[in-house]
Amino acid sequence: MTAISNRLTRTLNIRHPIISAPMHLAAGGVLAAAVSRAGGLGLIGGGYGDSTWLDEQFEAAAAQRVGVGFITWSLRKSPSLLTDVLKRNPAAVMLSFGDPRLFVDEIRKAGALVICQCQNTDHVWDAIDVGADIVVAQGAEAGGHGALRGTLSFVPETANLLAVHSPNSMLLAAGGIADGRGLAAALMLGADGVLVGTRFWASNEALVSERHHEAIIEATGDETIRTTVADIARQIPWPRGFTARIRRNAFTQRWHDRESLLEQNVAVEGPCYRQAFSEGDPDNTGVWFGEAAGLVSTIEPASVIVDRMATDAASLLSGQRATSLT
Repeated sequence: MTAISNRLTRTLNIRHPIISAPMHLAAGGVLAAAVSRAGGLGLIGGGYGDSTWLDEQFEAAAAQRVGVGFITWSLRKSPSLLTDVLKRNPAAVMLSFGDPRLFVDEIRKAGALVICQCQNTDHVWDAIDVGADIVVAQGAEAGGHGALRGTLSFVPETANLLAVHSPNSMLLAAGGIADGRGLAAALMLGADGVLVGTRFWASNEALVSERHHEAIIEATGDETIRTTVADIARQIPWPRGFTARIRRNAFTQRWHDRESLLEQNVAVEGPCYRQAFSEGDPDNTGVWFGEAAGLVSTIEPASVIVDRMATDAASLLSGQRATSLT
């Protein structure tokens, strides 16, 4: 296998410039460890903060070198979660969807790298201000929460900003990246690597129900939507400016553009949503994948995904046709 070596791989001591996204509930310790073992870096999803779950997932990672990601505005409510996680010596901590300043010093003192995920240039300036080791430029194509910028323009714009104002900060591209073409394109746009969510969501190791996996195989990128209805049903008050990309299904058909009515009926609809999710129902709850669904045709081991993505990107960058695309 031809390796892509750059400052990201050297800094993280990994073989491939591929990091798996810390997807809430889906990105557990087994997935993170599998990505790291394959030569990338896996991140456990800290989500809204469940100390017992986090302990279980770090144990499941079986001492493999992994990182963790948090929803920053939620972490502010329970900052001790970060303190506890840092005792596990994560390689990196990713902060998303809020001001990172409160947590950066503690992360650095613990010896972990600081990753700041950004959805617009204001967020990038915040990351520059705190001297983030790694900045993620997340496009709206991504599954789960995000904003409005498209990956293709946001990544090089961020690369330009970092080159002038924070040249030591490394850049990851995120949003719609699921194969070697996406990795090669990200590197050509000025990124040092990629943060991949949806493709690893569709892996054997992800904590995703079988019926939700079946749904992504059947889907195209057109069959996703940015919406707030899942957060309303779960009664999770997300800050303005962020929506979630999820699968179009009976739930979104029923409630998207009828958010006020959903809020009025959330005492009934909320428990129905959560029960459908726990049962793996793909039609009456949020199914959390992005536009890269159209690039997913099989559920595979994370190691296969990493190896193929790295190999195909290296082939494309050397002017060869990627083997899996012939």
